[in-house]
Amino acid sequence: MTAIRSRTAPRRLPLFGRLRVVLAAGLVLGLGATSTVATWTDSERVTASFEAGVVPAPRLTQACRFVPGVLGIGARVRVFWALPEGYTLSDVRVEASTRGLGSVLAPLTGFSLTANTQRQSDGTYRTDVPTNLLGGLLGLGSELEIAFRVVDGGWESTRASVASNAGLIGGIGGNCRNLS
Repeated sequence: MTAIRSRTAPRRLPLFGRLRVVLAAGLVLGLGATSTVATWTDSERVTASFEAGVVPAPRLTQACRFVPGVLGIGARVRVFWALPEGYTLSDVRVEASTRGLGSVLAPLTGFSLTANTQRQSDGTYRTDVPTNLLGGLLGLGSELEIAFRVVDGGWESTRASVASNAGLIGGIGGNCRNLS
């Protein structure tokens, strides 16, 4: 007996099915895709600013006084001032200068702000700067500026300053006036 093989014809997809396969292949392969150049613009404005730290300055509360002592011995400049709120004496630097040449007073003369300053009953301070310490800075008739400045980190306040003249020998004619 001979075996008969039967052959069946391959099945064809209907037209609609073939279209679906072609379209799906086209989408997957990118057929029909075109390139596009797109741009986008926006017109927002941004502004910014920064501000340097501001350290409040001490303030003078009364007119300064030149106290001549006895024949110039014990002569001193008395300064009345107040610290801004939140600061202490350790935040203060005292400077002395003649004709704009500024220097810190303590290294020049051994002056100690804490030893020479008294706190008043109203919370303000009175500082006495002995003129014998200033002898090298004060010549006859020359004027000395004494300034108090608050230092906070790397920032410094403006000065609260007075000017003093020790006068002639023995403190005769010495005076003091507030500058700020």
